[in-house]
Amino acid sequence: MLATLPHLEQTRFPALRRKMLETLQVNLGYLCNQQCLHCHVNAGPRRKEIMNRETADQLIEFIHAADIHTLDLTGGAPEMNPHFRDIVRAARARGLRVIDRCNLTILEEPGHEDLGEFLAAQRVEITASLPCYLEDNVDRQRGKGVFGNSIRALQKLNALGYGKENGGLILNLVYNPQGPSLPPAQGPLQAAYKEHLKENFGIVFNQLFTLANMPIQRFGSTLLSKGQFEDYMNLLRGAHQDGNLDAVMCRSLISVDWRGYVYDCDFNQMLDLPLRADGRPRSHIKDLLGADLSGKPIVVKDHCYGCTAGQGSSCGGALA
Repeated sequence: MLATLPHLEQTRFPALRRKMLETLQVNLGYLCNQQCLHCHVNAGPRRKEIMNRETADQLIEFIHAADIHTLDLTGGAPEMNPHFRDIVRAARARGLRVIDRCNLTILEEPGHEDLGEFLAAQRVEITASLPCYLEDNVDRQRGKGVFGNSIRALQKLNALGYGKENGGLILNLVYNPQGPSLPPAQGPLQAAYKEHLKENFGIVFNQLFTLANMPIQRFGSTLLSKGQFEDYMNLLRGAHQDGNLDAVMCRSLISVDWRGYVYDCDFNQMLDLPLRADGRPRSHIKDLLGADLSGKPIVVKDHCYGCTAGQGSSCGGALA
């Protein structure tokens, strides 16, 4: 059982309101073939929570009706949901940009051998986790053998056309710090990743996104167990930049969980802090058909400093 995190009772984080909705981020379930130390979802191979057919159909109905530009699929390993491909096809048929937040090793799991070909055929943008370009660091954070599996997956994706300049198949990588520290500057780290992966493995990719570790779920509990929680929260608060507030992802994104319930962001979803809409204590994706969320208040707590500290952090990398 995860420890109770102490920073949610009150907050001085600035109030935020929504802009126009552009992105629908959907967590298809917490089932994953990995169990990473930094995971803010606490995903793993034994998780049973996964989106069913009825909710997937409600999601597809929303995709067809809503005025959105991007569908961002996450998990767990979103590809392990049996309805993943139907949802991708529905979104691409409507012309949406589709992002698959891929852990890379899923491409080598039995039953997913043709996943890369499917993603390429649907022209799905891949955002893949590779928290370091060094084998020991990756295996320490994500499990033994993960680095080697990830390298083979990246090479396969490159062979399919992903990550090549002007190739049209986007492959972005994601960096997370090893522990309770802020990510380094995104630009120089991207250059180091590109040089190392190209020279040592022949791998190319488009962009590197640097993300701060969120002090919630598995990572938050690890901080508590090591007596580092308050120090990390103080680091995030002290590094807060007001200039990042306008670009945080929750301004133009909603997050949907495996049951279809809606949140301001994926982090609020993990903390069970529902989106507030029309006085409902909890909104479902089917309740938001035709709804205008512009100007609605966003639920904020102390974990939000993880998105505004330093250069800022979002699902699309640094903000500043």
